[in-house]
Amino acid sequence: MNNLNTTEDQHHQFLEQNPDFEMRSLDAVCFNESELKHPWWYNFKYALVGLLFGVVFVKAEIVSWYRIQEMFKLQSFHMYGVIGSAVTVGLISVFLIKKFNIKTIYGEPIEFVKKQFSISQIYGGLLFGLGWALTGACPGPLYALVGSGAVVVLVVLLSAIAGTWVYGKIRERLPH
Repeated sequence: MNNLNTTEDQHHQFLEQNPDFEMRSLDAVCFNESELKHPWWYNFKYALVGLLFGVVFVKAEIVSWYRIQEMFKLQSFHMYGVIGSAVTVGLISVFLIKKFNIKTIYGEPIEFVKKQFSISQIYGGLLFGLGWALTGACPGPLYALVGSGAVVVLVVLLSAIAGTWVYGKIRERLPH
């Protein structure tokens, strides 16, 4: 048990001493500070999960432009039910992780860091929602849309990638 506390203490010290930690924690909901190295073929399990996730998105009509437009026009509960279910599962999962001190499958501790509110979160949310409403595509299922044959979504996908790249280039000059 003492060794586990030592590992957790070392992990916590690593997070505190990482000079880029604060900036990255402001930019992300969560991020992986794992120091574990895996063979390249471990990525196939992530590709398989992503593929299954995409199939579920398509079958549940989460990627449907019509469903998204219904949501923004307040004409259907479908998407609100999906989003509400995801939020509920997330809340319960975080509660259980904290209550039972659940570790990753590799035994690493899961840490939740308190974040301060910033007005830029409001601006970012508005920009995200505007893009979602205009394109009819949330960034999450873009690959599923392309995979299901909606090749016109490649324009949105490439625009999202370009926007992410531009943000990465000018991030240091933006007010956080």
